[in-house]
Amino acid sequence: MKRLLLIGAGHAHALVLEAFAQQPDSGIAITVVSDSPLAAYSGSVPAWLAGECTLRETQIDVAALCQRANARLIVSPVNAIDTQARYVALADGERIAFDVASLNIGSTLASPEQHGEQSPKLLAMRPLSTLHQRWQGLQDDIRQLPRDIPQRVVGVGGGAAGCETLMSVLAQLREKRPDIDWQGHLLSASDALLPGAGYLPRWLTQRALSRAGIHVHRQVRGRALVDGGVLTHCNLIVRADIVLWATGAVGHHWLIDTPLPLDKHRFIGVDNTLEVIGQPGIFAAGDCAALTPPLPNAGVYAVRMGPHLADNLRRACHNEPLTAWHPPKRVLALIGTGDGRAIASRGAFGVAGKWVWQWKRRIDARFIARFNPPFED
Repeated sequence: MKRLLLIGAGHAHALVLEAFAQQPDSGIAITVVSDSPLAAYSGSVPAWLAGECTLRETQIDVAALCQRANARLIVSPVNAIDTQARYVALADGERIAFDVASLNIGSTLASPEQHGEQSPKLLAMRPLSTLHQRWQGLQDDIRQLPRDIPQRVVGVGGGAAGCETLMSVLAQLREKRPDIDWQGHLLSASDALLPGAGYLPRWLTQRALSRAGIHVHRQVRGRALVDGGVLTHCNLIVRADIVLWATGAVGHHWLIDTPLPLDKHRFIGVDNTLEVIGQPGIFAAGDCAALTPPLPNAGVYAVRMGPHLADNLRRACHNEPLTAWHPPKRVLALIGTGDGRAIASRGAFGVAGKWVWQWKRRIDARFIARFNPPFED
């Protein structure tokens, strides 16, 4: 019997487990190592940040999914992987052996340097698995703020995630503390929002930011947090009380000490079969994987990889030839704007409205429900 180890419980691995639940394989023993029995679905995070759903409604029940797939779940962080001896080391020192392994562990952010004793409160948007703890801590601080004192919330990162999270967070803050004047600012290192998107989606995003009262600073790169605000690449300070950091995605730090091939951002190099370059029987998918040419860090690609990864993992366990995965040329991005509306973007196409937000909520709810048992009343 081959030992298949799934490291992390990201979107791609959820689909792998679903595939093995639907088509069991008596010749493969599956083990999942995850730092939590619940995994956040990135598509639903903006709705949760905006206060439109509970945290639990954004989570995939990894434990229940493992039970359906007849997989063993170990709840623990992974500290190391030995690709020659074929084992991973857990945080408590335990070693889990494998024949075939796959990593779907997401990404984290290169945290900004912080200088001074009065630097702004920081909310880093990655890693996603612990975002709820950081968001709760910030909300606790906000409850203690005095009345009628303006607060400047600065988002760093002009991509879809940076725009979406800033609008969502501001909507929640304004609802929870209407006695405070919440002022929004967005720092974008590029001269255009949503790099890679067409003119219309960028225009719709700019319009949504303006509606939310957010001032966009273009070609401004945030470098560090200092007393009073964000230090930019040109050594100017943008005043801030709260900073949402949504830029600089990198791989997890523990990967540095592994034999896995990493690019300059610590992402794992894979070929078009999703097998790690130079490491037969080791796979990676989602944000932690680096293909050539590179793909944007977006959950939709991990979802598209999932069924193909499942097939190749099954093939690897049975010593069968692997098949190539071809990423879609265009994907649909649905960007919540924090006001009950959303933007649909696909290439040059863009449309916005309340119906788009309802459409997005239905898509996200269906995706989560396919993996979870029904909620009990």
